[in-house]
Amino acid sequence: MTFDLFDNLPESHSRGGEHNEAIGPGAVVLRGFALSRAAALHDAIAQIQAEAPFRHLVTPGGFRMSVAMTNCGTLGWVSDARGYRYDRIDPDSGRPWPAMPTDFAEIAREAAAAAGYPDFAPDACLINRYTPGTRLSLHQDRNERDLRAPIVSVSLGLPAVFLFGGAQRADRPARVRMAHGDIAVWGGPSRLYYHGIAPLADGSHPLIGALRLNLTFRKAG
Repeated sequence: MTFDLFDNLPESHSRGGEHNEAIGPGAVVLRGFALSRAAALHDAIAQIQAEAPFRHLVTPGGFRMSVAMTNCGTLGWVSDARGYRYDRIDPDSGRPWPAMPTDFAEIAREAAAAAGYPDFAPDACLINRYTPGTRLSLHQDRNERDLRAPIVSVSLGLPAVFLFGGAQRADRPARVRMAHGDIAVWGGPSRLYYHGIAPLADGSHPLIGALRLNLTFRKAG
């Protein structure tokens, strides 16, 4: 990846009334795609949080992650001294993760289809909660069994800078501003591209407050 959205804008186009931006091969940002469902998604997150509270996971190397996380769906992403993996059981409660809400599954399927990935059937949704100053370092999503399915990432609340790199960690990442209601979808040639979130700036959103919430949908099993 050699382009930067703050320097040279990639190709933009409209599909189905939405403003879309290509950010890489097989990767697109759907601007405002989740706005009509943002309140419902936020309400569903509150219900999930009541069953499976946000927590700060620990990396296999023993570092506490600054971003708080929880999950819903058949599988949930976890990290501890044993490594990164998906599990059907919430290790904090010993119970299955909360079921994926209908609004979650629908927005994920619709966004994937709009980005050129029909028949997406996510079985896992990782929910990240960012406070000002928190970040997510460059990484690959590679714990899923089937890498043919795309990743669908829904942004709610404070705007963030999405770092979308390339196949190598050293590739210079594009800096993509993600606003409330925007959805990033990537798969195919870019499925294993490195990506992350730059430190979140201070602010307050009228619906979400001084937070950014991110829903990452995956076909994990």
